[in-house]
Amino acid sequence: MNLMPLLGTVAPELSLHFATVFIFVVVGFAFAGIALGVAKWLRPSNPSPAKMTIYECGELPRGSSWIRFNVRFYLVALFFIIFDVEVIFLYPWAVVFKQLYPVPELGALVFWEMIIFLAILTVGLAYIWVKGDLDWVKKLVARGPESPESPENPENPENEDKAQNNNAGQEVPAP
Repeated sequence: MNLMPLLGTVAPELSLHFATVFIFVVVGFAFAGIALGVAKWLRPSNPSPAKMTIYECGELPRGSSWIRFNVRFYLVALFFIIFDVEVIFLYPWAVVFKQLYPVPELGALVFWEMIIFLAILTVGLAYIWVKGDLDWVKKLVARGPESPESPENPENPENEDKAQNNNAGQEVPAP
């Protein structure tokens, strides 16, 4: 029995489905290209220095646009997206739970699954709260001599390395 011709062939019905999808994609790209081309051809183009300036909230731009943003902007946006998406899961659950509540064992299962889900979210919220990532203005850590990271602390391992490097070329008196 020769299987090679069977492996290289596609059923005619299946190839028609792929052809339909291919035609749909080609027509979509063609429509987008034609629309962009016609828009470029019809629009007026008379650039001037006033039109080429950057418009930002009605203010003239000052300085460079390459500035460093505080990472807190990204953290707040990330936390918002995470918890916002998780809240989206509550609405369909509420609709389904209303229908499943009368079912003897299924209603309790769905309820406790959502309680576990909300508990995981609460633990995540507590974690970022305790870590201080929800505070917009973070507190500075005092680095006194008693702090282990302090350069003046004799127990800091970095200080031992510095002391050894400073004494590398000196003679050590014999006891």
